[in-house]
Amino acid sequence: MENFIVSARKYRPHDFKSVVGQQSITVTLKNSIKTKQLAHAYLFCGPRGVGKTTCARIFAKTINCSNLSADFEACNECESCKAFNENRSYNIHELDAASNNSVEDIRNLIEQVRIPPQIGTHSVYIIDEVHMLSSQAFNAFLKTLEEPPDYAIFVLATTEKHKIIPTILSRCQIFDFNRIKVEDSVNYLSWVAEQENVEADKDALNIIAQKADGAMRDALSFFDQIVSFTGKKITYQAAIDNLNVLDYDYYFKLTNALTENNISDSLLIFNDILNKGFDGHHFISGLSSHLRDLMVCKDEETVELIEVGSGIKQKYIEQSRKTDILFLLRALDISNQTDLSYKASKNKRLQVELALMKICEITKEAKKKTENINQDSHPEAKLSVSQEQKTEYKKEQSKEIQNEAPKIIQRKSRISINGNNSKTEEKTEQNDTDIAVSETNKELVSIKKAWEEILEKFEQKPRLYNALKSEKLVMTGETLAELTVMNKSLEQALIPVKSKIISFLRNRTGISDLNIIFKLSDDNSENNEEYLYTDRDKFQYLVKKNPSLDKLKKDFDLDY
Repeated sequence: MENFIVSARKYRPHDFKSVVGQQSITVTLKNSIKTKQLAHAYLFCGPRGVGKTTCARIFAKTINCSNLSADFEACNECESCKAFNENRSYNIHELDAASNNSVEDIRNLIEQVRIPPQIGTHSVYIIDEVHMLSSQAFNAFLKTLEEPPDYAIFVLATTEKHKIIPTILSRCQIFDFNRIKVEDSVNYLSWVAEQENVEADKDALNIIAQKADGAMRDALSFFDQIVSFTGKKITYQAAIDNLNVLDYDYYFKLTNALTENNISDSLLIFNDILNKGFDGHHFISGLSSHLRDLMVCKDEETVELIEVGSGIKQKYIEQSRKTDILFLLRALDISNQTDLSYKASKNKRLQVELALMKICEITKEAKKKTENINQDSHPEAKLSVSQEQKTEYKKEQSKEIQNEAPKIIQRKSRISINGNNSKTEEKTEQNDTDIAVSETNKELVSIKKAWEEILEKFEQKPRLYNALKSEKLVMTGETLAELTVMNKSLEQALIPVKSKIISFLRNRTGISDLNIIFKLSDDNSENNEEYLYTDRDKFQYLVKKNPSLDKLKKDFDLDY
């Protein structure tokens, strides 16, 4: 029986040009060989299965090749290359730091470094998972790493660069390996399928590549797994069944239900997914990815950002055209928040179901707004609503005018002063700031004329009228007017009726967003005591002349 070799080993690259998805790194390494500018230490870091150790081996073989090709690839024919390919080379040494991480292991390595190469020009030491070395081992390795013999080159490989001490990093040339793109993985898997005489569906290979998450070794392992199940044919259905991947159709159906505000179907689809063994976190994460892919399909320039097969990509484009961008944004926000809070939730299923209900409500709100807009767009409906709104507006404005300067009728103890005699009397008095400014239907007038009309309203309040009749209301902008007031007291007296005045002016001038600001007069110091508007001002004025009034107020707990 023929020994089976897994695809990850069988189709492991043997030269730089066959390395997948790391072109920038392979070109740099080849150029360093071409110019003979070889560093004494390299650090290859990146995710698992992206070719770090493979590139280290190819690099070690190539720099010892005695008959390099025109594009500086190993010839695979010289004695050094043959020894490497047959795993009997004494120029290349590999150390697994995960199991050889002590100071003693590093000392043995240092002893080996002293022995020059027997064939070739360099001795290459590849230390895999170097981050697993102990801190003592790192320290023991520092001196040799910094000043090795001319023939010694160290290539360190790790998936966790942050765990390596800075003194090691500073002694190495660092190469960051990227995750392999889905498209590159699919192309390589297609080539492997051809070599193995396996009929593979493009969408199925795409599922394998996505499941591998940028790791070619994982992708080849999944490939072998599905081939073992299906024989010589890999189908889309076989891929999602074997790799425990949610079918895209679930998300397409779910999105249709969500956009149609169909809560029942949404919950039933989620229940069906749970019954197939998928957990809620996997589902909500997949929903976020699906909504994101729909969003990028909105623009032709960003369609290439989704990494799916051509057949499925067309489905995304079609559904994206039917889905509103605002719905996608809000739905994506809800699903993302659910993803973040999923682990902390005690009732995880309810957490996901609430998210689905909230997403359904997005379309419900949108439908209500659309119905209102359609109603307003109908000529008769528009006329009716407009007339009704106009009548309602007049009622509201009339109420506003009446309420903003209400008649404050209070029964209070008043202080009456006649010479040196004082007594209290109860009376009902209307507030000084109460003026009647009613809405008018006269034709529009200028701001000057409107201000004169307001002054007529204040004639019943002599103090206020005399203070304001010499002031002018001046427009300082298209919608802003400025009124100069004598002092702070006058400003305080006008505040209760400010909104009423603004409403009157807007109605008479036709400036719907008119506003007023008060400005204190520059020469208000001379006239500061000439006008007393509020009860408090009057009382304070009298207390200055007769301080005993203040004691009288406090003793009898009197109001102003």
